[in-house]
Amino acid sequence: MKLFGFQLPMMTSLLIWAVLWEIVGQFELTILLPPLTAVLAKMVEIVPTASFMSAFGVTARAFLVGTGAAILIGVPLGVLMGKNVLLDRLFLPWVNMFLSAPLTALVPVLMVLFGIGERTVIITTTLFAIWIIVLNARAGVKQISPSLIEMAASFGAGPWAAFVKIYVWAALPEILSGIRIGFIRAVKGVIIGQLLVSIVGFGRLFEIYSSNFLMEHFWALLLVLFFFAFTLAELLAALERRFEYYAANR
Repeated sequence: MKLFGFQLPMMTSLLIWAVLWEIVGQFELTILLPPLTAVLAKMVEIVPTASFMSAFGVTARAFLVGTGAAILIGVPLGVLMGKNVLLDRLFLPWVNMFLSAPLTALVPVLMVLFGIGERTVIITTTLFAIWIIVLNARAGVKQISPSLIEMAASFGAGPWAAFVKIYVWAALPEILSGIRIGFIRAVKGVIIGQLLVSIVGFGRLFEIYSSNFLMEHFWALLLVLFFFAFTLAELLAALERRFEYYAANR
């Protein structure tokens, strides 16, 4: 970003918002927005506590299982849709529908089908993440040069060998991009699931802090969640950049 011809650091916009937050908080215009310095101090205070670590463990377990299921199901399904016209026509309308649908509205249905517990939270997390993974894997396969597939067939590669050695690797940039976006959506999914299905983990802490107007605690937990999602996105973005040459060589 440039201002009056000067190149500003990438974090400038965040710093500006942080300063504005601190100014508004210091004027005490509303109890809902405490000063940023107080929020950061509270974050340092609550992160090492046993209640926070317990909630983090519950949330992390549901997040990892849900996103793991989304990857294990979404990537193969997306690759198969990209290489098979019949499967693509069969599944693509449903994938687009679920991607654009308000998935929060499906949570009560999931509660009826699977009960109130961690299993429903995991399924909710999977549903938030899987559809973008499927579409990106499909798009990656669509970009593959037909000559690669013909070469594999000429060397006698079977369906499984072509799937693993051609389709997955050639579509890897798009697959990683879908996983990165899916991880971000999964963070939202696991919190929504814990708030609506069973009040556990971070969802329980959010409920306690908001109902008791502990806004410093609330914003501190929210910043931790933002930092977690941002870190995951940046790590996966760095991994994407490592595999960009596959997109150029396919």
